[in-house]
Amino acid sequence: MRIVFMGTPEFAVASLESLLNAGHDIAAVVTMPDKPSGRGQEMSQSAVKKYALSKNLKVLQPEKLKDETFVAELRALNADLQIVVAFRMLPEIVWNMPRLGSINLHASLLPQYRGAAPINWAIINGDTETGVTTFRLKQEIDTGDIIMQERIPILPQDNAGTIHDKLMKLGSEVIVETVGKIESGTATALSQTTFDGQELRPAPKIFKNDCKINWNNGAEQIHNMVRGFSPYPAAWTNITDPKGNVLSAKILKTSVCDDAIEAGRIVSDNKTFLKIGTSDKSICVEEIQLSGKKRMAIAPFLQGFRITEMTKIG
Repeated sequence: MRIVFMGTPEFAVASLESLLNAGHDIAAVVTMPDKPSGRGQEMSQSAVKKYALSKNLKVLQPEKLKDETFVAELRALNADLQIVVAFRMLPEIVWNMPRLGSINLHASLLPQYRGAAPINWAIINGDTETGVTTFRLKQEIDTGDIIMQERIPILPQDNAGTIHDKLMKLGSEVIVETVGKIESGTATALSQTTFDGQELRPAPKIFKNDCKINWNNGAEQIHNMVRGFSPYPAAWTNITDPKGNVLSAKILKTSVCDDAIEAGRIVSDNKTFLKIGTSDKSICVEEIQLSGKKRMAIAPFLQGFRITEMTKIG
């Protein structure tokens, strides 16, 4: 089969690499246009583009997916199948073009966590398992018929970064297996309406204000929030130092402690621990990063940042 692959971030590279290693014919790769980044605003390429160029694959970077020139170029590739991994919502003229349609890899157990940030929200909500799903694209986002699902546990020590890496590897394996089933004519698809009746949790795009910690919440809820946003985009809070300076701090690793401390109150020995009160137990901060500074474990952080009665959080 001739395959057109569509994707942008590192998560998608693993699937593209696995498809090539399995011997599949990648007619072209579609990815986001280059964009300026960093202080110098130099043009940067997506992870998928970098990998595709290293393998001498044809790369298409349309600004608009309905652009007539892009649609004509895509049609001329005469692909049998399109594979989408962490890309953009496709218009019907694109996803319905190949004779075998288009399939998507999603980092959740659909129909749960439809949306842009399934890994983060599964951890934030305290789930103990997640997985990947391959499904056939249709007009409504993340609602197509399911071809394959594979599950993994979310361990207590996992965060968004570790689950991302696990699902990236698992997804690359499931994509190859799914394509094999389609190629051999043995792929079956299960309508997501089969799951009607269960409470569905969404996975909307994450914005900065979503990441701000409310210390009036429970310790377990805050801990899961920190895990779900670590290492990126990171849960954050404001800290007012003894001089009255308000600083932004990313909270990157925590644990739940048994101490009952007033919500938002900071307790520290200024050597080895920093605890913050919540609505029930307390949160032990294990890794923190002040704005403009590097990420630090709490002991070295306390060597340069003294906690006093004047230090405020929130």
